[in-house]
Amino acid sequence: MKTINLSSYSVQLGCVKSSLSQYLGTTNFTSINVIVDDNTQEHCLPLIEKMLPGFSTIRIDPGESHKNLVTCQKIWAALSNNKVDRKGLVINLGGGVIGDMGGFCAATYMRGIDFIHIPTTLLSQVDASVGGKLGIDFQGLKNFVGLFQNPRSVLVDPTFLETLPYEELRSGYAEMIKHALIQDESIWQRFLTTSQWSQLAWRDEIFQSIEIKKNIVSSDPEEQGLRKILNFGHTIGHAVETLSFERPKPFLHGEAIAIGMAAETQLSITYCGLDQNSADTILSYLRMVYPDLNLNILKHQDEIIEILSSDKKNKGGKFLFSLLEQIGVCTFDVTVEPEDLRKCLDTLCENWR
Repeated sequence: MKTINLSSYSVQLGCVKSSLSQYLGTTNFTSINVIVDDNTQEHCLPLIEKMLPGFSTIRIDPGESHKNLVTCQKIWAALSNNKVDRKGLVINLGGGVIGDMGGFCAATYMRGIDFIHIPTTLLSQVDASVGGKLGIDFQGLKNFVGLFQNPRSVLVDPTFLETLPYEELRSGYAEMIKHALIQDESIWQRFLTTSQWSQLAWRDEIFQSIEIKKNIVSSDPEEQGLRKILNFGHTIGHAVETLSFERPKPFLHGEAIAIGMAAETQLSITYCGLDQNSADTILSYLRMVYPDLNLNILKHQDEIIEILSSDKKNKGGKFLFSLLEQIGVCTFDVTVEPEDLRKCLDTLCENWR
């Protein structure tokens, strides 16, 4: 078992049966309530249910499209119907949607009850479950309503990755690429020289990726400065993801972030002096990992800019980005002009293949 300590909680990386038994053995909750979706109820809950001394299941529909107030009302109603008091525990068993929304509901129910994350996707293990960001989508805007609140613990078990389809694993890998690009060139070089990214030693790579995020969020818990570098790829990525919700098959989060990182790599050349060779290497690697992405969505520039106009990072109507100065070095609060953004999207759309 590996432990990563943050200010008020820890991340336990290893066998979830051991870490969950240890956690529950040191606490005394009046009730245990496990939030699942169809997928985690079928594939993940059986791995831990024997560790739970009497529990209630709260099932929600899977997917980003259900990360909204309507689902929150269902969760709050279930907690109330189960007569959960302020000494109850919520266990978020799932990916980023369940972690973000389940934590949000727990943090607001009766002004806050305890919750822990058991992330079951690569994306949530290396990113969504660490850092205390909670929230839901609102009026088509991603993570627009929320708060900062840390869980009591995060229990990460790479065994859950065996339940994931290839596309979900690849989606989570985008956040690991981001972590390497913004702060650790040595990890980036290792990714480049690994012949098959899907054959990485996940336990070790997850640990190092969480360590990167832990170091960043520990120094800036509420995103007043350095933590903003975690937004690399996410400004355009979230806009693309939001716009794709209108499609029959929306982008997975990591797919949208891959597009965002590609676009913001282009902007980094113009605004932060990222050298062309580094940019070409990044773009080539992203094309290799995500060869099937259709970037025609970038032609909808007016819609993308309209979504960006409501981005939480904006100040005074200006678009603020986190961009790369070099691989392993990221800066934040870079003002990008709309005309340069349009040029960037045109260039990427033309040269992706």
